[in-house]
Amino acid sequence: MARYVIDAPTLVHLVDNDLTVNPSHQLVAPNSVRSEALTILLDDVVHGRRSEKAALETHERMTACKIRLLGDRVSRRTAWQIARQNDWSTLRDAEYLAITRLQADALVTVDPRLKARAANVVHLSSLEALLTTA
Repeated sequence: MARYVIDAPTLVHLVDNDLTVNPSHQLVAPNSVRSEALTILLDDVVHGRRSEKAALETHERMTACKIRLLGDRVSRRTAWQIARQNDWSTLRDAEYLAITRLQADALVTVDPRLKARAANVVHLSSLEALLTTA
């Protein structure tokens, strides 16, 4: 079984495109991933990219995704260290990288900014890796 960290944009992408993660893989993310994904949906509604009904339906499908959520002391400390080493002013991206470093085989993201930040910190895998067997 491979473990993959996904971020909020990737969670929304998976649900929006009806992509099914191969059952032999495990998804892992920070505790905040679902709230961040809901924020993406809210932004879509506010800016007219989706209806409120569609956003809430997407939210329901997101909550059905099996994701191991983490936020322990070691993960938070590692996120702090990654942010400080890279001179970042927030922990958001560092949390994903910390959990990848501590609990997963790779990070999968559709966010080009996070992908660029992660490139020299953790192993990255493609979205397709989530959909195939290990």
